[in-house]
Amino acid sequence: MGGCFSVSVSCELQKAMGALKAKRNDVQGRVDREEFTGHRRRLDQVQVWLTSILTMETQVNDFLSTSDVEIKRLCLCRFCSKNVKKSYLYGKRVMVMLREVESLSSQGEFDAVTDETPIAEGEELPIQHTIVGQETMLEMVWNLGKTTLLTQINNRFSKRGGGFDVVIWVVVSQNATVHKIQGSIGEKLGLGGKEWDEKSEMKRGQDIHNVLRKKKFVLFLDDIWEKVSLDVIGVPYPNRVNGCKVAFTTRSREVCGRMGVDDPIEVCCLHTDKAWDLFKKKVGENTLGSHPDIPELARKVAGKCRGLPLALNVIGETMASKRSVQEWHRAIQVLTSYAAEFSGVEDEILPILKYSYDSLDEELIEYWIGEGFTDEKEGREMALNQGYEILETLVRAFLLLEDNPNVVKMHDVVREMAMWIPSDLGKNKEICIVQAGARIRELPKVKNWKDVRRISLMENDIQTISESPECPELTTLLLQRNYLVEISDGFFQSMQRLLVLDLSWNDLSGFQMDVSNLWTSSLESLEGISGLSSLRTLKLQYSKVRLDRSLMKELQLLQHIEYVSVSISSSTLVGETLFDDPRMGRCIQQVWIGEKEPVKVLVLPALDGLHDIFIQFCRMLEEIKIEKTPWNKSLTSPCFSNLTQVEILSCNGLKDLTWLLFAPKLTHLRVAGSVQLENIISKEKAESVLEDYIIPFHKLEVLVLDDLPELKSIYWNALPFQRLRWLHILNGCPKLRKLPLNSKSVVNVEKLVIECRHDKEWLERVEWEDEATRLRFLPSCKEA
Repeated sequence: MGGCFSVSVSCELQKAMGALKAKRNDVQGRVDREEFTGHRRRLDQVQVWLTSILTMETQVNDFLSTSDVEIKRLCLCRFCSKNVKKSYLYGKRVMVMLREVESLSSQGEFDAVTDETPIAEGEELPIQHTIVGQETMLEMVWNLGKTTLLTQINNRFSKRGGGFDVVIWVVVSQNATVHKIQGSIGEKLGLGGKEWDEKSEMKRGQDIHNVLRKKKFVLFLDDIWEKVSLDVIGVPYPNRVNGCKVAFTTRSREVCGRMGVDDPIEVCCLHTDKAWDLFKKKVGENTLGSHPDIPELARKVAGKCRGLPLALNVIGETMASKRSVQEWHRAIQVLTSYAAEFSGVEDEILPILKYSYDSLDEELIEYWIGEGFTDEKEGREMALNQGYEILETLVRAFLLLEDNPNVVKMHDVVREMAMWIPSDLGKNKEICIVQAGARIRELPKVKNWKDVRRISLMENDIQTISESPECPELTTLLLQRNYLVEISDGFFQSMQRLLVLDLSWNDLSGFQMDVSNLWTSSLESLEGISGLSSLRTLKLQYSKVRLDRSLMKELQLLQHIEYVSVSISSSTLVGETLFDDPRMGRCIQQVWIGEKEPVKVLVLPALDGLHDIFIQFCRMLEEIKIEKTPWNKSLTSPCFSNLTQVEILSCNGLKDLTWLLFAPKLTHLRVAGSVQLENIISKEKAESVLEDYIIPFHKLEVLVLDDLPELKSIYWNALPFQRLRWLHILNGCPKLRKLPLNSKSVVNVEKLVIECRHDKEWLERVEWEDEATRLRFLPSCKEA
């Protein structure tokens, strides 16, 4: 360059680096798209190239940050430098970097950026003795039952792909129909809708077959009780040519034979050594070492479990806190005395599980029973917290299985135990009448209604209750999700001890309810409900009952009421002042708000007891405001201090949901079908009410955004989202380009799922805060 250098050289470096980053983004986009399904992985040479660019980008940015200093040294119309030597060295470094950038750019011409993920070895399930202890196949598989084992296999295939195009899981269970199984498979394959649901089984089977014959699939059928005809359902038979797989669990070897399996894998109870290893792990070394006699006693307790993984898990966790010899002797006595009364393994398992259940704190178990949630001294909130604690305890003890963020499932053996305990260990089976989801059309036949304490007939096809059984001991009655249109006049008359009543999700009208000589001709007014003087929990949502002044007066007469869920008309909230009683403000904890008459402005009362709000089908609604209550005058403090769940559905006129700033404990938010919604939190509105101490969505765990064509923003800045674990973008949010995330958001990012459904290009449109943010959250993204 002689004694002068040209500023244009550094400009050329900037341009070259910009071109290289553009090429990097193109290649990265190709890689992301091809890796998205989990069936392909990036080539090593591509990853090395991408990493080299990140390093080069850092070096160039650092180097160019000093260019201003050099330019300031220029003189002679900014073309020659005062210090020729320094300018020469600077220019030389620029040229070296420029050549390196150009070299990297030339290396970025890839014909292919990924290759197919190799099919995982060990697709054929090994026999039981090879599974035991083989952690390379399935982590800790030797403490699993049939369903849990199949679930883990399913999860591994779903996560890694394994060379399969689709992985399908179907829970079959007893009394399953072809129509139900086809529905589960069809949902996974994207078949559905009213037209498909109304097709014959033959037509549905043809549709399923036409989709699956073009794919390499794995089908998992859990808990089949009889032969499942794959050809009737529409599933092509797996063979070595198509490479497809079908796996199932069953209790019956006969079913295995009818399914064409000659040598099934038997999930056996564990041998003594393996059972002891599992039991030791659950009890823990600290407890086993707390007294010299305990290890020998522990072996005896483990022996009582008969090698059943479920029992070993449950009893082991129960005994983990028992550090006195007397407690271990007592455990052996209890297990021995109960088990001796029964014959067969299943009969011995129930007393074992009962011992674990009884070993939970007695006071907490009283909370767990539905009608005993509340302690007069502690209050409902404490009882709910203890209830959640029990849920977690039962999950850890494998008595309950986690299904998704909002659902737990009960193991079938545990359900038998749960029914067996309250029936006086099977001596009085009619104390609890449980026929949930049994599709019955009338009340079950019961020999002696006077002994019945709890009834669960939810999710059935009961339309009419014509009889009035005498149930003086009844404390819980669950009739939700039936097709009830009529109930006999005196049905409730003898139920003076009733504590829990659920009539939700019914269409009741035109019946007389006689309670303590009070009656009404229609459930829509519910006059006379105050006659159920012991009532603590009342659920009425999605029935024809709507909260109004008349019903509020009835509720105020219930001295023990602590929990109410009810529907409210949006026009009622505008026209009446319902909430002038602080006790009712605490009791009404779940509210469904719907449109009976069109309103443009919805006024929400600031109920401090409210846990759940569902605002649905208010199609003319444009704005939601918060109304002060006599006991909550300030709007600068959180108004909904206990609100945890909000759902907004088909409220077409809403532009934002800024009022959610006043719900600091919000954990679940679902917004769907609101076609004019532009912002979840409006910056303009929020700045006028936002206090420094408020961190929006601080406790949010689940966020679902569904069919919001105008949505542009959740929040204008990145948020911590310390508890977020589920973000669903469903059915089109095309204008949502940026998520309020940065490289420090979401502490447990490895547990986060960002799911995009029905919009394959959405992930490509996302504008990340920076490269570090993209790399942090991309592994959490998946297409549903």
